Amino acid sequence: MKMSKQWMVVMGVLNVISGSCILIFLKFIDTSFVPANAEVLYGVVTLACYLFVISMLIKLAIDWYRQKKMDEPIEQLCQGAREVASGNYDIELQRKETLSFDETDEFCQLFEDFNLMVKELASTEMLKKDFVSNVSHELKTPLSVISSYATIMQSDGISEEERKMYASKIGDAAENLSVLVANILQLNRLDNQKIKPDMEKYNLSEQLSRCALGFEQVWEDKNINVTVDFDQNIILKNDEALLDIVWNNLISNALKFTRTGGEVHISAKEKSQKVVVCVEDSGCGMERKEVEHIFDRFYQADTSRATEGNGLGLALVSHILCLLGGEIQVESQKDIGTKMIVSFIYQT
Repeated sequence: MKMSKQWMVVMGVLNVISGSCILIFLKFIDTSFVPANAEVLYGVVTLACYLFVISMLIKLAIDWYRQKKMDEPIEQLCQGAREVASGNYDIELQRKETLSFDETDEFCQLFEDFNLMVKELASTEMLKKDFVSNVSHELKTPLSVISSYATIMQSDGISEEERKMYASKIGDAAENLSVLVANILQLNRLDNQKIKPDMEKYNLSEQLSRCALGFEQVWEDKNINVTVDFDQNIILKNDEALLDIVWNNLISNALKFTRTGGEVHISAKEKSQKVVVCVEDSGCGMERKEVEHIFDRFYQADTSRATEGNGLGLALVSHILCLLGGEIQVESQKDIGTKMIVSFIYQT
C-alpha cells in the first residue's frame, strides 16, 4: 500500500546510514586509528546504534501495520471468494478498520468492487434459474397439447373430421415448439457471440415490403387496415438475414395485439443521417411498467398468457439490434396502441 511503501523507503535510508556508520567504525578498529578527539568515535558509534534501533522499530511497526492493513483484509477476500465459490451469494464484506493515514483506503474500494461483483453474480444466477423455469413452462404447454390430442386421436369413437382437427392442433403445437427452440438457440448463439454479422448493402424498402406481405393472410383474417409509407430505395449496409428476424417480430406483434378491424402502420424514412423504421398499431397498448420489461426474456405483458407467444421475440430483437448497432424505442399507451421505433446511423 502507499504508506507502507513510504515507510519502507525511510527504513531503507536509515539502514544505509546506520550501516555506513558501522562500517566506518570497523574501519577505525582495523587500522587501529584513534581520532584526536575520542568523543567523535563515541558519537559515531552511538549514532549508528540509535539508527539501527530506530530502523528495527520501524520494521516492527511496518510488519504490524501490514498485518492489520493487508494480511487481514486479504484473508477476508479469500474467505469471501471461497463462500461465493460454494454458492453463497448473500455474503457482503465489511472493512473492519482502515488504519490508513491517507484519505482513501484501497482495500475499501476493493471490498466495494467485490460486493458489486457478488451482487451481479447473484442476479445472473437468479436469471439462469428463471430462464430454466420459464423454458420448462413453455416446453410443457405444447408438449401437453400434443400428448392430449394424440391420446384422443387413438380413440375409435371420433369422426374423420375430428381426427383431422386434432391433427391440425398437434401440428400447430409442434410448430410453436419448433419456434421456441429456434429462438432459444438463436439467443444462446447471440449471448455467446457465435453470430458474426454479414454487413452488405441492400434495399431496406424492398425488405420491409416483403416482410409485411408475409403476414397478408393474418391481417386479412382480422380485417386489419395495414398502411405503409416507405422512402423509395433506402440502401442500408447491414445484415439482411438478421434484420428479417427483427421486422418479422415487430410486424407479427403489431398484428397480434391489434383487435379485429384495427390499424397497423409501417414506415421507413431517412432522417438526419439516420434510417428510421416505425411499426405502429392501434392495439391494446401497455403501461409504463410493462414497457420497461418487454425486452426481458419470457416476459409477457399479457400475464394470463392467453395470447400466443413465448416472450422471446422482443428479447431476440433487442439482442440483434445491439449486435448490429441499431437502437429501438417504445412508445405505448394503454388501450390506445404501441409504436416501435428502430433507427440506424445511415451508412453509404
